[in-house]
Amino acid sequence: MALNVVFVVVEAVYGVLSDSLALLTDAGHNLSDVLGLLLAWGAAALARRRPSPRRTYGYSRATIIASLFSGLLLMGAVGAIGWEAVSRLMQPVEPAGRTIMVVAAVGVVINTLTALFFLSGKDHDLNIRGAFLHMAADAAVSLGVVVSGALILYFGMYWIDPVISLVIAAVIFLSTWGLLRDSLNLAVDAVPPGVDPEAVRRYLAAQPGVRDLHDLHIWAMSTTDTALTAHLVMDTLPADDQFLAEIADQLMARFGIKHPTIQIEQTDSGVTCGQSVNCAD
Repeated sequence: MALNVVFVVVEAVYGVLSDSLALLTDAGHNLSDVLGLLLAWGAAALARRRPSPRRTYGYSRATIIASLFSGLLLMGAVGAIGWEAVSRLMQPVEPAGRTIMVVAAVGVVINTLTALFFLSGKDHDLNIRGAFLHMAADAAVSLGVVVSGALILYFGMYWIDPVISLVIAAVIFLSTWGLLRDSLNLAVDAVPPGVDPEAVRRYLAAQPGVRDLHDLHIWAMSTTDTALTAHLVMDTLPADDQFLAEIADQLMARFGIKHPTIQIEQTDSGVTCGQSVNCAD
């Protein structure tokens, strides 16, 4: 965050001095990433807080909310960049190519270093993935600005400045769309993308003594923890908790589900489970 705040100020100042929309666009994008990093940091801190009687899951869902807001923030930046770039295409200006190249080259270094901080955790946490995508996209964007500065300096292609800004907007959009889609799905309790619900259903239904399965729900408690609830109908109830312990271990090993809750019902109990009648499955 400290690296990027300093660079945002430098890039904005030189963007104004050189009259470069590409630099100003990149500065705005970097500023949105600073806010994204702040959201990711705050969400991670909240997720570590212990549950309370009122908030029984704690604040773990804050990581999902943060990744969703981060995606929305970037989409807003895309709209602002596109609007200004089109205006510049209608009324071109003559930005300073050498200044653009030097400042953007510094941005390539800073954004690459920042992205490397998140490399190891990006495949396991959507919140960290959002931060990584932001910084990796920034590095690519800054490299594009370096190229535009060279074209302006050596070939006088002043129109390339707003064109590069539109390319930046496209890069941001493409890198953010998947994050926004996954975040929205998790926010509405969809099954996390790494879990196959039909495979989970087949595994549970195949357990010894299970005659029926209903009210199966799989959802994300956070960007790293997945929960499950299910009702298993059995002819004979297990003699001890070993049956449940083995299911919990396998759900974790096979599907990464860390928080399963299984309800066992007897086939001939004479009591009809309300969820077996009303649930969609």
